Amino acid sequence: MAHVLPPAPPMRSGANTRQEPVTVGALRVVAEGVTTAVRPDQQTGDGRYPIAWLTITAPRGATPTATSICACGRNLFAAGHHKALALIADHTDHKTRCPLRADLEGAAA
Repeated sequence: MAHVLPPAPPMRSGANTRQEPVTVGALRVVAEGVTTAVRPDQQTGDGRYPIAWLTITAPRGATPTATSICACGRNLFAAGHHKALALIADHTDHKTRCPLRADLEGAAA
């Protein structure tokens, strides 16, 4: 559903600007009566999408943490310098043995 905004109050300057109601997501009137279309992002993508996420938090003076999440059901958390480094290495290794990633690579071949 498009929402229609009310027209702006008239301007007192001598500029040639025509104001019309603006419909959100449709045409918009800009300076000097030039209309432009507001469109959604036209990026088409290449069909890839993320299946695994690694989040690392290491604030100054605090305990570092890491979280490894994958669409296959993996959800691991580590706190502390050595445990976070071990989880980062395990997350990298998980890419080679994740069943979802193996299916995607086999389908592309």
